[in-house]
Amino acid sequence: MRTIKLFIAVAFIAITLGSCNDSNKDMEINEDPVISTFYFIRHAEKDRTDPENKDPELNQDGLGRAIKWAEVFDPINLDAVYSTNYERTSMTAAPVSVKKNIPIKYYDPSSVDIEAFKTSNERLNVLVVGHSNTTPDFVNKMLGIEKYQAMDDDDNSSLFIVRIIDGEATDIRLRMD
Repeated sequence: MRTIKLFIAVAFIAITLGSCNDSNKDMEINEDPVISTFYFIRHAEKDRTDPENKDPELNQDGLGRAIKWAEVFDPINLDAVYSTNYERTSMTAAPVSVKKNIPIKYYDPSSVDIEAFKTSNERLNVLVVGHSNTTPDFVNKMLGIEKYQAMDDDDNSSLFIVRIIDGEATDIRLRMD
């Protein structure tokens, strides 16, 4: 049911974002618009049994959520999957990667060149898995504005969608609880 709701929400967003402005109805369009869509999620629930472990794996809830993310992205034609190089993010991205037969590309959020990232993923549908602080920061950089704050530590269900059409970015944040 949640997958259907997400699919409907994404379809609505796609239709809304892709609709024409009345002033452009009489213009002849010679080129297809350049559309890139980025899906940003935070890693699923991590194992907190050892507070000293800086790179924990997912707990049972997190493994279940990672599988649910794969179901959410099943109807979406993804071209690339990015993850930070941590167990919890890799494990969150893995079910999508396996289901779509797309290798995970690892990135360092502290050194991402946003313009190069946009260019290298132009016309693609991309999933990016990060952390409570890096995910909203990445989204803000894609938008070119400071819109989102760090996520709450118990927020493992937010989905940020950034669509760039001919260089103009739009966004939405969904909760997949």
